[in-house]
Amino acid sequence: MPLPIRSSHAIAGEGPAVFLIHGVGARRQSWDGVIERLAPHFRCISYDLRGHGESEGGNRPIGLGEFVADLEALRAELGIERAHVVGHSLGGMIAPAYARAHPARVRSLGLLSTVAFRGPEAQTNLAAFVEKMKTGGTAAVIGTLMDRWFTDEFRRDRPDIVEARRALVLGLDPRVYLETYRTYATTDTGPWLPALDVPALVMTGEADPGCPPALNARMAEALPQGRLEVLPGLRHSILVEAPEATGEALLAFLLAVEKASA
Repeated sequence: MPLPIRSSHAIAGEGPAVFLIHGVGARRQSWDGVIERLAPHFRCISYDLRGHGESEGGNRPIGLGEFVADLEALRAELGIERAHVVGHSLGGMIAPAYARAHPARVRSLGLLSTVAFRGPEAQTNLAAFVEKMKTGGTAAVIGTLMDRWFTDEFRRDRPDIVEARRALVLGLDPRVYLETYRTYATTDTGPWLPALDVPALVMTGEADPGCPPALNARMAEALPQGRLEVLPGLRHSILVEAPEATGEALLAFLLAVEKASA
């Protein structure tokens, strides 16, 4: 049984609880633009994954089981019985893994810019990418990551945000980034999705190369109550590049879930 750590977290808003889980190398602040849309209606709990931001655990084991244990410990610490659980990228893998382990605690799922059902070619490419990172460090792959995350237009118009993201990734402990990315690269939530019978929003960018709409459509179909939303023109970093569109789509979904259960 993985031992949880204490997760640094922030709470904004009042109402039904929503846990917001960031991806590899990010921090809880990546949700800030989305939280602006949700907080008038929901109690938003964003937190740093272990080894990230202000959370402890940088010298502890890192894996999907550990991330699930950390979320459950945070839920218990805050005394929340049930919550909506929303994750971006790796967070969109932690969320269904948490729902699988603690189904009574989950009201709905939001799986944003994440992936399941990867084919053999994608798995081989990811394994090679992890090996490149292992030998050359995060600096050896940062250019490729930036290309995947942001559209050309956003990189041109907002170099300040793009460079801040680059600095955040390069400033993270290399072991933490490697092991966290390895978790993202080797996890396939696909086999579990049919058992997660809660309302679920599956959302990705139209031009996300690693989490493409086609695989997101398979995820939505596999979920008993899944629905698909594709954001036009965007790549992977929908929280940063398009918090308005992401937040409005997520808000509409969460409000609909609340209305249906009222």
